Amino acid sequence: MTTVTQTQVLKTAIDNYGHTAPLKDGSVKPENIMFDHLEVQPIIAAFRRMVRGLEFDVSEMAITTYITARAYNKPITALPIFVLRMLNHAAMSYNVKSGIQSPKDVEGKRMGVRAYTVTQGVWCRGLLSSEFGVDPDKVNWVLVDEEHVQEFKYPPNVSTAEKGKTMGDLLLAGEIDAAIGAGRLDSPDIKPLIPDARNAEAEWARRVGFTPINHLVVVKNSVLESAPWIAPALFEAFKESKVRSLARIKADGPKSPSDEQVARNMEIMGGADPLPYGIEPNRKTIEAVIGYAHEQHILPRRYAPEELFAAGTLDLMG
Repeated sequence: MTTVTQTQVLKTAIDNYGHTAPLKDGSVKPENIMFDHLEVQPIIAAFRRMVRGLEFDVSEMAITTYITARAYNKPITALPIFVLRMLNHAAMSYNVKSGIQSPKDVEGKRMGVRAYTVTQGVWCRGLLSSEFGVDPDKVNWVLVDEEHVQEFKYPPNVSTAEKGKTMGDLLLAGEIDAAIGAGRLDSPDIKPLIPDARNAEAEWARRVGFTPINHLVVVKNSVLESAPWIAPALFEAFKESKVRSLARIKADGPKSPSDEQVARNMEIMGGADPLPYGIEPNRKTIEAVIGYAHEQHILPRRYAPEELFAAGTLDLMG
């Protein structure tokens, strides 16, 4: 049994969600842990700082940034705490002048995505492949940003856009034919790639039995090695913070955009926990994103979920 003799101060970068608010405002206080919360906006900026400079003790991170970082032996380890889940059908759009008439038509076309290993891109390529028969290797992927993990080597069908141009600029100008994550563009030329996307993603989630994980929580290996008890302690603290938030949403309704997203996911999944933590309740979605990342030439092999999470958390659920 590990004896804790002093409080650990952890430099932490976690975004402001309804389900992290009790942790960040101090109403949930894990024993023997004090958080030094740093506000990083947008939170994706913290991912790059963490994988490149190990700037934080505890950090939120996109799941494919993390698994890519692990493939390149970055000294960080995830906890099975999944703070952001996103449905992705509505993220894809196309220019009507491109000749695209169905999702399958993106083969041979230029499709923009922020970075090749960005999590939403991995999920969307997986959807295109599994639901619409698209071969991602036959799409010309055009990037507008650099990868968080600098060592990553692009597949041959990847190129970078002219610096300074946004995905919206490229899509409106016809320099790309379709895009993942271009945002809302006020033009009659830009249409959703998947018709009735919100209903389509809800039907898909019910059929596959999960909503896709986007962000999780990682810890520096040096912290876990010096104090292994921190991993389960953090898990329980995030779990308690989430439980309080879900009780509030059920009692009083959503109070923020993150609450609204959580409430929608809860409705889609028939009232089930919209933010399940732990490996076992999330095995299908973890294995799906690992499989997609491997198929898309991001991972050298299919990792078992247990390889990617901290000892002391492998059997925890909540």
